[in-house]
Amino acid sequence: MNCEKNLRYPLIFVHGMFGWGEHEGINNYIPYWGATSGNITEYMEELGCEAHAASVGPVSSAWDRACELYAQLVGTTVDYGKAHSEERKHKQFGRKYDKPLIESWSAENKIHLIGHSFGGTTIRMLAHLLTHGAPEEIEASGDEVSPLFKGGHGDWIASLTAICSPLNGTLAHDTVERFNLKMLLRYGVYLYTGALGRTPLNGTFIDFHLEQYGLSNTPGQKDTAPFIDAVKRLDASNDQVEYDMGPEGSKAINDRIEISPEIFYFSFPYNAVKESKNGKRLVPSNTKFPFLTLTSAILTKDVKSHTEAPELEKLYNDGLVDTFSATHPHDEPFCQWEETDEIKPGIWHVMPITQGDHGSAIGLFEKKDVTHKFYKDLIDLLQKTEK
Repeated sequence: MNCEKNLRYPLIFVHGMFGWGEHEGINNYIPYWGATSGNITEYMEELGCEAHAASVGPVSSAWDRACELYAQLVGTTVDYGKAHSEERKHKQFGRKYDKPLIESWSAENKIHLIGHSFGGTTIRMLAHLLTHGAPEEIEASGDEVSPLFKGGHGDWIASLTAICSPLNGTLAHDTVERFNLKMLLRYGVYLYTGALGRTPLNGTFIDFHLEQYGLSNTPGQKDTAPFIDAVKRLDASNDQVEYDMGPEGSKAINDRIEISPEIFYFSFPYNAVKESKNGKRLVPSNTKFPFLTLTSAILTKDVKSHTEAPELEKLYNDGLVDTFSATHPHDEPFCQWEETDEIKPGIWHVMPITQGDHGSAIGLFEKKDVTHKFYKDLIDLLQKTEK
């Protein structure tokens, strides 16, 4: 489809941690993309754009999520890679997608990837694998390796947009550890998935996509592993979002990922704090969700941060992700975007900081016209990459 703004390629929206896609039951009540401001993918379609909200593991690693996203896009069985699966002690193959999200996805029929929060890390991993491949998977599987791991297809992606994304990890990980909340969050997920993932309700409301560990059934099958065994393997694997957003995991991701010279990169950092009147500390502002007001205040007190940033600026945050981390991966080229600038592939175009919180970026408790303007402006920007 063509958009009124002449956007030729489909938009693929990828949710963040604890998020969901368009085919999950919860999306009928509150869409992840649009939240209280109305469904964004439907709004894009009203404008004439093809748009899809993909569904990937809400607590899974960037690698597993990228493999799931690829399988949805092309319509195939999820292949997590032989080498990766053996290292992380889970099944190599997951669920099968009978129908591709994008028909005839190719260099001629590209896509625009848009990720919010950890969705930004997910689409970076997908772009890296499509461009550069995974040599260890080729070595492990030979001729039977998934096309995803062969590389050479970075030109299948027109652009990559990361919104409020922990491109260098997030302060929230340190805060969760400081308050001893990590195990509580982990085991809450395990119990929910283990309870509902073994019943006909599996995936009907929220889908945790953890069949590779046997914590839930693969859709249409009964193939769970013993609950305790599945939890132990998952817990010991670090194959999950919590690790990837921490200092070790995010460094490992950035050490692996290389930017693609063929893709246009954009980042949208948000900030929900301001300097106090005396200029010596930061206080929450521009938050629409009370929970994020609280977390924003907590994050401004956390001194364990990125040393590359100025003292106060390093504590700017949107309530969950520190603003400095959301600008660009620190080891990749970037430029500060100006309206008159020429857009170039292979470099991050860092948008001016938007005043708002982590949820307002996807329309949570944000005014409808503000949310719609943000995504209409994004279409204008992406249009420039298609010329």
